[in-house]
Amino acid sequence: MGSPLFDHAAYCDAVAVEAERFVDAVRGIDPETRVPTCPEWSAADLMRHLGTVHRWAGNQVAALTPKRIPSDEMDLAIPSEPSGFPDWLAEGGRFVVDTLRASDPNAAMWAWGADQHVRFWSRRMLHETAVHRADAEFTAGSDPHIAREVAVDGIDEFLENLPMASRWNARVGELLGSGERLTFRATDHDAAWTITLEPNTFIWERNDEEPDVTVEGTASDLALFVYGRVDPADHARFTVEGDRALLAFWRERSSL
Repeated sequence: MGSPLFDHAAYCDAVAVEAERFVDAVRGIDPETRVPTCPEWSAADLMRHLGTVHRWAGNQVAALTPKRIPSDEMDLAIPSEPSGFPDWLAEGGRFVVDTLRASDPNAAMWAWGADQHVRFWSRRMLHETAVHRADAEFTAGSDPHIAREVAVDGIDEFLENLPMASRWNARVGELLGSGERLTFRATDHDAAWTITLEPNTFIWERNDEEPDVTVEGTASDLALFVYGRVDPADHARFTVEGDRALLAFWRERSSL
């Protein structure tokens, strides 16, 4: 298992950077443009989603709530016209960052992941924002890059929280097997992640032990892969060796 690579303050700083980059990416995009990495969404949907998440998470943290507060119980101030989204997003990014910075990272509170503390949210908001910033840049026609250490931590965070997603995504609960192993190996870092499918669960470790299938790529591309944004069949990004049916099984059931 991994552990957070950064402290709370560093996560907050990184969220601020990613939120600004997201706003920069969406300015000038036609709100009706489809998001290639989330084809059911338009650019307006993407902006609405991240702006809502920032305000929703910030309000959870501000309240140190012991249980989830639904977003429909909050005044999210969503603009009536998409033209207002970039400024609204900028304000929401500042709100969540300021709220996190003012909060004790060790304070107990509700979180949908395993770590029931404020620090869950600074880490989660970094990776939520970085991945959606990548969505925005794909939509704008560019090829996004996630900073290497952020990408490595993002893969750890994804694997740590993925089991919790079985509560709303039944496919995640099907990530079972009889000892099959997948390894994701970074070509620009010493990190490798091996996932073992067991009869009742899956486990993962930071190692590289006799996998049935291996995916190699940069840390950035591997993060985009585990979050379902790029295809391991993209030979310009990845080298895949081994059981491709096992890899397809993982991809279908780990997609959120």
